[in-house]
Amino acid sequence: MSRKRQKVPYSNKILRILDKKLAVSLPELHNLEAEFPSEKYAITRSLKRLQEAGLVEKISSSHNDYARLTKAGKKKIHSLQLNNETTLVNTIWDGLWRIIILDLGEDRKNERESLRYLLKKANFVCIKNTVWISPYPFEHLFTNIKKDLNLTTELMIIVTDQLDPETNLAFLKATQEN
Repeated sequence: MSRKRQKVPYSNKILRILDKKLAVSLPELHNLEAEFPSEKYAITRSLKRLQEAGLVEKISSSHNDYARLTKAGKKKIHSLQLNNETTLVNTIWDGLWRIIILDLGEDRKNERESLRYLLKKANFVCIKNTVWISPYPFEHLFTNIKKDLNLTTELMIIVTDQLDPETNLAFLKATQEN
């Protein structure tokens, strides 16, 4: 009886492993669940595709070769975390509004569009061109993204329950329409 195997998304596994460490040796990555020769090949191809996509970079030392995430790879892992069905996010409102002010210039248009995409995936609602709101606790994710992209005043994160009644009603209405 042949053993039927499901297709494993090695690219996502590799990204998640690299997200936990500063760098991982290539032999360690190549041995990732590689029971069968075809799986070793799949892992090698996935790693090569990640490098070609600019998500992973190879670092050579006198002792070994290593792989680590690039800035683009860190962005990708954050988007994977948003898409992961097992990610637990409290959907019961705790009374706090998460307000994100995003102001990136035209010279950083790609980053701006990527961040807008992530904000939408995290159920933030655009109130004004640069202002996004959500009742859900994703502020830690965006704090990490802010650090990874070296953003200071271009991305501001505000968590508050102190809003005037009219603004509070407008925010409630906007999030319910979404």
